[in-house]
Order: sequence, then structure tokens, then C-alpha cells
Amino acid sequence: MRFVRYSVGVESPRYGWVFQDHVGAIEGDPFAGYRRLEAGMPLERVKLHPPVKPGKIIAVGRNYAEHAKERGVDVPEIPLIFLKPPSTVIGPDDAIILPPQSKQVDHEGELAVVIGRQGRWIDAGSALDYVLGYTCANDVTARDLQQRDGQWTRGKGFDTFCPLGPWIETELDPSDTLLRCRVNGEMRQMGSTREMVFTVAQLIAFISSVMTLEPGDVILTGTPAGIGPLRNGDSVEVDIEGIGVLRNTVKST
Repeated sequence: MRFVRYSVGVESPRYGWVFQDHVGAIEGDPFAGYRRLEAGMPLERVKLHPPVKPGKIIAVGRNYAEHAKERGVDVPEIPLIFLKPPSTVIGPDDAIILPPQSKQVDHEGELAVVIGRQGRWIDAGSALDYVLGYTCANDVTARDLQQRDGQWTRGKGFDTFCPLGPWIETELDPSDTLLRCRVNGEMRQMGSTREMVFTVAQLIAFISSVMTLEPGDVILTGTPAGIGPLRNGDSVEVDIEGIGVLRNTVKST
């Protein structure tokens, strides 16, 4: 199933589901029980919002060996995790805003995991049972500030630096799915999740040994090689097999 958050006109966003290019409302929400209503609204007539409002976003650095190589850094022995604030989240077709403090803002296309139920000290063998589904993400990064600061909060934490969408796909095998990132139609990144250093299950087990995972939390699983700069006026797409395409524009302040 594909869960969305959508609105029509000036109404507030609500949860829904997508079936054959149509959207239907749901009563309740995907994390606490729901009932599907008829999918009768054409998808092109609604505005899609971020498919989840995460309480926290846990991102993983250097989880593809070729990305670590292009950055000239070692592959970590244990998952390298950091947090992005919820205020970074935007949805499909929203604008990534280039902050004036940075001269180098890069795209990082990633598979995002949406947690479906609370868990702590989760065993890797049952970790995927805690997943509601998956969506596309862009871990936008002010690379110069990340390098200058020596830690990643500022470089990763600007408003609009975590596009998510277009929906949450519940039926996906995260072990081997193709991820691509294009800027203005040019292919920048292409890789498979099978190239991850740490699998989705391993990441959930590791992160939950540090902090409680709550329904709606999002895990960004790392980016393949090919990161590159974003400029004013660009269009960036994160395309994940089995999910869909997340498109965003890029604007200067």
C-alpha cells in the first residue's frame, strides 16, 4: 500500500492512500489503525505533503563504500549516525532553499525508512517488523559547513534540507532496490541498496540500542557515490525502484 499526506485546496493535510493514480482518504492514521475510503480523487488534483511528520530523523553517514571513497574517508566499523531536526522536512515539489551561509550545497539521494511502532533494543532478526514502509529522501548537505565545523549539525540541519516523498510504500524489499538521483535530467547518482555497508535491519537494531524508536521516526540509510552541487533554479529528483520519484526545485534565499 502507498500512504500519502495530501490536501485539496486550502484544507489541512490528511492521511490517504494511493491506488492507480487516484487518492482516497483514510479514517485514522497508518500508525494507530485506519479504514480506507474510496480512492476517487485524481492524483494530479491534490497537493502532496511530506508523507510523515517525524518526531526525529536519524541519518547514517558513509553507509556506501564508494561514497566514503569519494569523500576520502574510511568506512566506519559501526554505523555513523547523526540527527536532522524535523524542521528540515519538506514534501514533493517544495523548494530546497540554499542558505546564504554556504557556498557548496550538495544532494544526497537516499532510501528512508519510516518506523511503524515503538521499539528499543530491537533484534536485527525482527527489525523489519517495526517498519511501516519506505520513502525517498534527499539528505541535503552544506558540504563546506560540514567540513568546517567538524560536526554535522549545521551542515545537515538547515530548513528544507530533508525532502521526503512522494509517499510511503509498505511493500518493498529494502535489500536490493535501485536508487538514482538526477539534477536537471542529468544522472548524478545510481546505486543499489545491496551495496549498503549496514543493512536496514542492522541499522534499526543499532539505532534502537541507543534510543527508543517511535512511530513516525525516519531513518535515512546513507547515499551512494555521485554526490554533487545544487544551484539556484535546479530541479533534483530522487528515484527509487518500487517507490517512485521525489522531485524538488532549488532556490536561493
